[in-house]
Amino acid sequence: MISLRPRGEHAALRRAAARVGAGFVALSPWQLRLRDDEATREALRIATQATRVVVTSPTAVRAARSLQALHARPGQQWFAVGAGTAAALRRAGVADVAAPTRMDSEGLLALPGLQDLAGSALGFISAPGGRGVLVPALQARGARVLRADVYDRVAITPSTRAVNQLLALAAPSVVALSSGDAIETILNALPAPARERLLQSSVVAASERLAGLARQQGFADVAVARSARPQDLLAAAPINGQGRQTRQRRA
Repeated sequence: MISLRPRGEHAALRRAAARVGAGFVALSPWQLRLRDDEATREALRIATQATRVVVTSPTAVRAARSLQALHARPGQQWFAVGAGTAAALRRAGVADVAAPTRMDSEGLLALPGLQDLAGSALGFISAPGGRGVLVPALQARGARVLRADVYDRVAITPSTRAVNQLLALAAPSVVALSSGDAIETILNALPAPARERLLQSSVVAASERLAGLARQQGFADVAVARSARPQDLLAAAPINGQGRQTRQRRA
């Protein structure tokens, strides 16, 4: 299993891979850096006053919580992209959070509370880049999006150890894909032999949209998992009898 999670964020997927006896390569395209400046604090203050607030990741919750206390105002609605983000918000003090069963951008946009947005203010707590579908879709529904980018993804050079592990792989390998930016960034950062080896891997993607991006990047064997949670990614991966989801191979 090849993880494209940020540096220091591989533990959950590593444990899931170990449970099914799979090897593991941590191939981070970036590291996360929380913001701590007055402009970010002000943007967050404004975003959390909106009628609706969307939060895109557990890291966004952690970064926001480090800047101010989080709580729901009377009549305010909070939304999370997935169960992990919703759980982080509840731990931070926002008790009532809506999250989709399908834990991706498309699932979030299908929630009833995000349909009729004409003339409404919507706080959006995230990081620059990523979730590129959400803001244009919310604006198209009439929302005035008040964005607070509370952390950054800082691109890093893949470690020599990770590149060597990738090149040394003899068994079939599977890329766990939960970010389109991650796969594009890592392919651009890898030396040519490592890039070619990565493209020989199967991909298990957290959504149909990400599966399409993987095929565009040149991956031939792509499966779609139920969600981005480690157990769902592993359930869709062709490892030790796993891989029960429908596989999609390019003709």
